[in-house]
Amino acid sequence: MSLHITASEGIPVAETVLMPGDPLRAKFIAENFLDAPRRYSEIRNMYGYSGTYKGVPVSVQGSGMGMPSMGIYSWELFQQHGVQNIIRVGTAGSFHPDVHVGEVVLALAASTDSNYCDMFGLNGTFTPSASFSILKPCMEAAEEAGIRYTAGNVLSSDHFYEADPDWWKPWQKMGVLGVEMEAAALYANAAFLHRNALGIMTISDHFVLDEKATVEQREHQFTDMMKLALETAVRL
Repeated sequence: MSLHITASEGIPVAETVLMPGDPLRAKFIAENFLDAPRRYSEIRNMYGYSGTYKGVPVSVQGSGMGMPSMGIYSWELFQQHGVQNIIRVGTAGSFHPDVHVGEVVLALAASTDSNYCDMFGLNGTFTPSASFSILKPCMEAAEEAGIRYTAGNVLSSDHFYEADPDWWKPWQKMGVLGVEMEAAALYANAAFLHRNALGIMTISDHFVLDEKATVEQREHQFTDMMKLALETAVRL
């Protein structure tokens, strides 16, 4: 048990955890993809479930929105629940005209406008990046399943609403694929605690094109990234 996660010996957290931001997406994944799912935590309605996928123990834990929330839940999972691998399954907004709503992005690295990494006391700029030990099997699983993906840099931002409507354009010029709000904190925690992490995101809206997913699609229909994360989990 930790401060924000009430897992017990009766329902342990698996070594590999899928982490959507939305706790209802965690519930959806557990109920639709895991065998014999059991809920181990519901503090603050941030649901966590354990079950199996193709015979392999897998857990699903909501992270909430933003890097502070991701920082809390991923730290506790890594440090206090014995988790070795976390795969973020979330949404992102696309900056790229060829990366459309509903398509999958693998976050090789997470640029950020946050000061989250300041707590590690580094006298330079740390680049939060994915773990190759998860990235490689994920790419293999995508190719076997025929799931189209784009791999590249994403932006983890502290801001959902921006005063400047063109704020994203300098990031686009640097080749950043899109924006989300959690990966940099997850990657930094994994690096510091010597664990493994990968962000798999589905594009939910577009900054260049007139494309936007509905709330229902965000919660229930972005299943390619869920299947890809689970197929990756069984390879770890």
